[in-house]
Amino acid sequence: MAAIVWLIAGIVLAAAEMLTGDLTLLMLGVAALGTAGLTAAFDLPLWGDALVFGAVSGVLFLGVRPVLRRRFGTPPPLPTNVDALTGKSALVLEDVAEHSGQVKLGGEIWTARPLDPGDVYEAGVTVYVMKIDGATAVVWKGP
Repeated sequence: MAAIVWLIAGIVLAAAEMLTGDLTLLMLGVAALGTAGLTAAFDLPLWGDALVFGAVSGVLFLGVRPVLRRRFGTPPPLPTNVDALTGKSALVLEDVAEHSGQVKLGGEIWTARPLDPGDVYEAGVTVYVMKIDGATAVVWKGP
């Protein structure tokens, strides 16, 4: 009977992992399934079930989960949206000073300000986007 309880618990935990994506419930579910198999094969007492579940969970959490998180938990290799604009070049359309300016960046017109507040970039100069601050491109001409 205990093996059936462990089997159901393992299936429920593994299924619940789809809601979290953290791999915690999956590790517990696999440990419960392993405990169900050993309990069915050797008819372990309750304290034996607890030891097996604890040992298998420990191995999975310390050995398997970090490997899976490194493999499947990495961010996308290419930045997207505003993050992709950092480092791009832009053409100054209107003089860029501390409180005014416009640049053409990726086919769109952006308000801009220089990275160093004392700099002024004239129209026609190519600058590089250092970061995006709200809806303003912070630009720098370079060395």
